[in-house]
Amino acid sequence: MALFSVLKYEGPNDVLVWKAPQEDFNTKSQLIVHESQEAVFFKDGQALDLFGAGRHTLETQNIPLLSKLINLPFGKESPFHCEVYFVNKTHSMDIRWGTSNHIPIQDPVYGVILPIGANGQFGVQVEDSRKLLVKLVGTIPAFTQVELVKYFRGLLMTNIKDFIAKKMTQDKLTFLEIHAHLKEISDAIAQDLQAVFQDYGIKLINFFVGSIIVPEDDPSYKQLRDALARKAEMGVLGYTYQQQRTFDVLEGAAKNEGGGAAVMGAGMGLGMGVNLGGFMGQAMGQNINGFGGSSSGCTCVRCGAALRDGVRFCSECGAEQVRQSPGTVRCPNCGEMVPSGKFCAACGGQLQRFCPECGTAVASGNFCPNCGKKLGG
Repeated sequence: MALFSVLKYEGPNDVLVWKAPQEDFNTKSQLIVHESQEAVFFKDGQALDLFGAGRHTLETQNIPLLSKLINLPFGKESPFHCEVYFVNKTHSMDIRWGTSNHIPIQDPVYGVILPIGANGQFGVQVEDSRKLLVKLVGTIPAFTQVELVKYFRGLLMTNIKDFIAKKMTQDKLTFLEIHAHLKEISDAIAQDLQAVFQDYGIKLINFFVGSIIVPEDDPSYKQLRDALARKAEMGVLGYTYQQQRTFDVLEGAAKNEGGGAAVMGAGMGLGMGVNLGGFMGQAMGQNINGFGGSSSGCTCVRCGAALRDGVRFCSECGAEQVRQSPGTVRCPNCGEMVPSGKFCAACGGQLQRFCPECGTAVASGNFCPNCGKKLGG
């Protein structure tokens, strides 16, 4: 049986607990413990003597609990068998964590369900070596920061999910606004975790939520992001979503025949209401003037040229456009549409003229409908 004379550990700093492979010693062996460590002796599954920083010679006066179990003779180099665990007492400040699965949370403002993930880091220090070894480490040869995160992952995920969902719901925060509250979230989660870590002999130094994320390719997130971008653009340009929809309908109607009827039908379908009718009419008129088209398909009464609605004279042949309602005529003197009769109700002038060339009665217009001679006035 090989007896080891010097026992120490100088491994990486991310190892919280390390079990020495040597298990057979004698009472003159040297135990070297660094200032950032503690060494705990186990015999028959019991945590016995604990050694702090320094060089220790394993003598009966130095290992009283262990010597009682194995009855070491005083002053002689007697062999004994036990396990030695080195515990790292430094502050482990950069332990990374992250949600393995996304958490579906409904955005309280926009109503969409977003798969939210989170990540960050925390720091710990072993506060009670015996408690950590007995309650958490057991007999495994090494306990690292990775194992610590793995053991506490369920606790971490439960607290993070519950608090983020509660925070968004109670404060009516969208996913895009939650990042302004990361410190508040971190402090609240740390307070809940502190007591649990202490039960295992670990002190939680700090806890940070670094970021809360949603996958960029998630359909709900893409839709929400694009909608907010459009809203911001309309705010800069100075119009609303309803107006934008009206513009879209008008532009589509202008490209098709029967635009006016299409616009009104679309406006009613969108539920824009009576108040929007005036706006649509104005916008339609602006659209028509801009494109030079006709909202009602008006044509000249003489040459058939396309005209804008409401014009009095044809821009191609000069013919006056007489579109009178039943029982009304256009006064040849003042041009107003008045009830038919002998005299104009607006200016008192005669409503009928006679062509000086052929004598035909001319109700309105600047040309004789029979011979085409230009009339005076």
